[in-house]
Amino acid sequence: MDAYEKCITIPADCIANVFGEFDRYIKLIEKNVKVTMIMREDQLKIIGLESLVNQAVEVINSLISLAKRGNQITEQNVRYALSLSEEHKTDEVVELDRDVVCHTVSGKPVKAKTIGQKQYLKAIDKHMIVFGVGPAGTGKTYLAMAKAITAFKNDEVNRIILTRPAIEAGEKLGFLPGDLQSKVDPYLRPLYDALYEIMGADSFLKNMEKGLIEVAPLAYMRGRTLDNSFIVLDEAQNTTPAQMKMFLTRIGFGSKAIITGDLSQKDIPKDAVSGLDVALRVLRNVEDISVCHLSSQDVVRHPLVQRIVKAYDDYETKHSKRNGHS
Repeated sequence: MDAYEKCITIPADCIANVFGEFDRYIKLIEKNVKVTMIMREDQLKIIGLESLVNQAVEVINSLISLAKRGNQITEQNVRYALSLSEEHKTDEVVELDRDVVCHTVSGKPVKAKTIGQKQYLKAIDKHMIVFGVGPAGTGKTYLAMAKAITAFKNDEVNRIILTRPAIEAGEKLGFLPGDLQSKVDPYLRPLYDALYEIMGADSFLKNMEKGLIEVAPLAYMRGRTLDNSFIVLDEAQNTTPAQMKMFLTRIGFGSKAIITGDLSQKDIPKDAVSGLDVALRVLRNVEDISVCHLSSQDVVRHPLVQRIVKAYDDYETKHSKRNGHS
């Protein structure tokens, strides 16, 4: 079969961005799509089977569009465009760039990087309670925090409440040094980190002193009614059904709640039931509650994390099938 060829013109100011350091993005596309690419001035020639050449063209064009909009292309952008090209959805990569949630204190825009993340952000805008379920690195907590801070800055809510169960500490909590706050702080540290990055340490500390931002263990929510608040419950897979019910019934008028969790990383005893599992079954048809399932395709950390998550997913799928047959 004769090789098929196609040429793309790449704007001079986009070449370095699209190609990556030492042409690593182009090499990544060549390796994954099984084509050969040759650059002559501003013309990129792509050689291979027609269907594969067209797939590579889709990927390159989506990266050019991102570059033209002022984005710094990352390996995650390239790998995600590659995965979408298999379903001919690369045009959706550019659409992701349109909506910025907010900017970090350093000026970096916070926005959806995958279709799953975009759907998650839309659900947060539309619904009072949203469950964000998926593996590590999918941005569940970070995007929820960004939405909370934006709502707070826009005076849509009066305060932000961030909480996590300290259930994984169990009885060991009593053996840690210091007062109760210093004992639970290690479990809340990821929430502090996101707040510092998006809001800045000074602004966070000032608002925390005023009681407008609260970071606390889930047990502290008991007996309260939370009106006009943006509430984020993180690591919800470690709640008990009673804790989850308690949390959900705290939500008052003018409030929004995001519950995030990873059902594959439970720290509760093996024979215990996760409150997140129960809630997803009980509330699936309740109006104004949305459930967003993120997958390994939505992982936006180092590409190796995405491959690790996928490898575990594949292993667990095979394992469950084997047990089902036995």
